[in-house]
Amino acid sequence: MSTGTSVISQNELLPPPVLWAQRKHLLYLMIALEDCKSPTVKLESDKLYFRGKGGVENKEHEVVLMFLEEIKPEESKYAVRGRGIEFILIKAKEGPYWNRLLKDGTKYHWLKVDFNKWADEDDSDDEFNSGTNFDEMMGQMGGLGGDEDLSPLDDEPDSDNEDLPDLESKD
Repeated sequence: MSTGTSVISQNELLPPPVLWAQRKHLLYLMIALEDCKSPTVKLESDKLYFRGKGGVENKEHEVVLMFLEEIKPEESKYAVRGRGIEFILIKAKEGPYWNRLLKDGTKYHWLKVDFNKWADEDDSDDEFNSGTNFDEMMGQMGGLGGDEDLSPLDDEPDSDNEDLPDLESKD
């Protein structure tokens, strides 16, 4: 068993792909493991434990993320979705951006910045301070306190399934 940021079990399970972004008061985290139906998630103020089966090869994955700073597990939320497990983690101290996600500075091939959610520290936080998007997203996510209603929230129509117009041929 290794020590440090990523604890891989004695069976040497692979860590899943992890994407992250942040704001002054929260972290976005996505464990990008498709079709992971019943993951084990344990969130503490300084770490996140994940174990689940999914992905293209339907393999078991496991990872422990030791955070650079503390978060508030009781206020944080997550949702299991078809494409992965999405987290909104509330920082214990609002303020400057963390210079990295993990306590140790090692670069891991499975940990990447989520540039779709990233905003620079000096960018405006208006969309999050207004409350509409953020509150709606938090409302859709289950809590981490053992709630049983953490089923996937895939009731939303999938934009990939929309009918596309026929291609016009140039005659």
